Amino acid sequence: MIARELLELARAGWHNAPVLVVGDVMLDQYVWGEVERISPEAPVPIVRAGLRDERAGGAANVALNLAQLGACVTLVGFAGADPEQQRLEMLLAEHGIESRLVATADAPTTTKLRILSGHQQIMRLDTEAQAPHSDSEYASLVERAVAALPGAAVVVLSDYAKGVLSEAVAQRLIDSASQRCIPVLVDPKQQDFSRYRGASVICPNLKELAAATGQAAGEVERVLDAGQTLAKSLDLDCIAATLGSKGIAVLRPESRFHAPAYVREVYDVSGAGDTVAAVLALALACQVPVEAAAELANVAAGVVVAKVGTAPIRREELLGALAQQLAPEMDEKVLPVEHLLARIAAWRCTGERIVFTNGCFDILHIGHVRLLEQARRKGDRLIVAVNSDASVRRLKGAGRPIVGEDERARVLAAMSAVDAVVVFEQDTPLRLIEALRPDVLVKGGDYTEREVVGAREVRAWGGRVELIPLIPQMSTTRLVKKSATAMACDSQGKELSA
Repeated sequence: MIARELLELARAGWHNAPVLVVGDVMLDQYVWGEVERISPEAPVPIVRAGLRDERAGGAANVALNLAQLGACVTLVGFAGADPEQQRLEMLLAEHGIESRLVATADAPTTTKLRILSGHQQIMRLDTEAQAPHSDSEYASLVERAVAALPGAAVVVLSDYAKGVLSEAVAQRLIDSASQRCIPVLVDPKQQDFSRYRGASVICPNLKELAAATGQAAGEVERVLDAGQTLAKSLDLDCIAATLGSKGIAVLRPESRFHAPAYVREVYDVSGAGDTVAAVLALALACQVPVEAAAELANVAAGVVVAKVGTAPIRREELLGALAQQLAPEMDEKVLPVEHLLARIAAWRCTGERIVFTNGCFDILHIGHVRLLEQARRKGDRLIVAVNSDASVRRLKGAGRPIVGEDERARVLAAMSAVDAVVVFEQDTPLRLIEALRPDVLVKGGDYTEREVVGAREVRAWGGRVELIPLIPQMSTTRLVKKSATAMACDSQGKELSA
């Protein structure tokens, strides 16, 4: 399920994250009508035209999805210095999108005219450039894109194989973004993914990934295995592959995560990939892990496929779709790491300081309660990391823990001072601390700062370490011994009385 903080980010419009979109822009035109008979001239239906509509398509639809979700979007691409470009720019301006389109004198604005009867598409007529763009046009496009980079939190390369993202252009933009530590998400249409080398995330559909890896699309597991290999060879953070009704697979070189789809009635898959790309791009902009955002992208895609024609998702539509999905766990505090990372990203977007502490917390007592209450006062949000049962046994020996990890985590989550609980398997929380990067690290006063695991790392990124005085003679080990002694005395008493 999706973490509450992703809902909060969506509700806040992703804090108006600045996004640069570069790609193949299009004007999608629609004619809806009624089919009453077959033409006597040829075996084709005659459509009595009724409603007409124009919408932003291609990379422009990605930009529109982003803007509708709350982003501040700059769009760079080619257009035809024609009435279609003017109408497309008007559509974009209505939604606050800054268009930096390069007008091409010898090529039209790419246009797709669809004719429909009810929900059924009858035909599509495409108007697009046939000849490649000139060197000067490419130079102008790259100049405009690079000029927009300094203000961007993420770059989206929306490649519809219409000529904008040549290998040279794609690599120039990826390299320029990388130099500025700006993540790059690619929505690909080329069969050869090597032109996207060094991007952060590529999000193909299953058919596109199969073609890129040379596998049969029907052999899903083989395609996904090959996708992990491809991610490593191209130096990608991950590939987020959309699998249609099977959801989204996030493929990293050493791991795989699957987010199941949310089933909706499908009318038209046009634009669903654009919506997924937009949601994942906003996640990157807000430093939310792709795994945590994949479920949200599934929900968003489910909304879009229930529409007819290319149409962006609106923020209120996404929030409405999320409400039912999130209701069971709106108050959930015990989280896996990937969802905790999303929650932390949301807290940090509002300037909140993250406090971290850890321990076994086997038989919660007043010393634990006091420690956690004082830890919470050191910042705005308190995360408690709990040793797993196996970890406790390695540290404390046979017979421990007394209370299982699930019960320990839930008892801690019930405390008002605690904002999130995560269970870790290692003997120390160092790996978790490095992943979460808390602002404040808290331990009990029985430690010195030099002994605290993670203290050096937290100080290195500008955080601090706080040591909380303990209540004397209060520990779980002491309580266990006291209980064992009491039981032994009680047993001896019963033997004497017998």
